Formats: sequence, structure tokens, C-alpha cells
Amino acid sequence: MTLDQTKPGQTFLIRSIDDPAARLAAIRFGIAEGSRASCQTVLPGGPVVVRKGKQEMALGRSLAHRITVELVEG
Repeated sequence: MTLDQTKPGQTFLIRSIDDPAARLAAIRFGIAEGSRASCQTVLPGGPVVVRKGKQEMALGRSLAHRITVELVEG
């Protein structure tokens, strides 16, 4: 599944980021392959708000669509 398909409250691991430009953009947000984070909210037609540690960030839908995630418990 991709990051833009997650629902609030779900925790996930970043499995892959499909292209170099998207990977670089994600790294700027502190998100890399192998990172664990959780979905805080998904704004209708807007960004996906993600929490990693104590940091929250809003990722645009086009970037979130390029990030493959795997859901984890807790």
C-alpha cells in the first residue's frame, strides 16, 4: 500500500520510495526507507499528516503516493 492510502492512527514502516526525486524529498522530511511513523490525519484532497517521533509533518499527496509502506501493530 502507499502512504496516501493510510488511515489516521495506523503505524507503518517505509518499505520503498520509487524514484530518486521522491526519495530526496522524503529525506528532507526525515523519512527514509526503514523508518517507522504513524498517520495522524489525511486531509480531503490535501496532504497526509505523519508523525515520526515527536515531529509531525504534512506530506503532499503526490509525494505520499510514491512511498510504499507496510502496516505494523502498535
